[in-house]
Amino acid sequence: MGAQGASLVNAPEGITNPPIDDLLSKVSSKYALVIFGAKRARQINDYYAQLGEGLLEYVGPLVEPGPREKPLSIALREIHAGLLEHTEGQ
Repeated sequence: MGAQGASLVNAPEGITNPPIDDLLSKVSSKYALVIFGAKRARQINDYYAQLGEGLLEYVGPLVEPGPREKPLSIALREIHAGLLEHTEGQ
């Protein structure tokens, strides 16, 4: 199962896509990336939770989410695409 078999395997998703180095270029430190991603993931999670209640307090995903994509993966793709602006200390 040489090079031909390798082409049949799907590319890994998740933390490898987008690449960590690309994400780190968008913020001042790895700690800022963790906080930024976690806060946005919480907003996305709250958005999905409020849909059933008819409230519109939170902004939904800014990228097209996959069918079973988790909020943190969506948040990291938004950061990678430059759709969010990070402000230090917030």
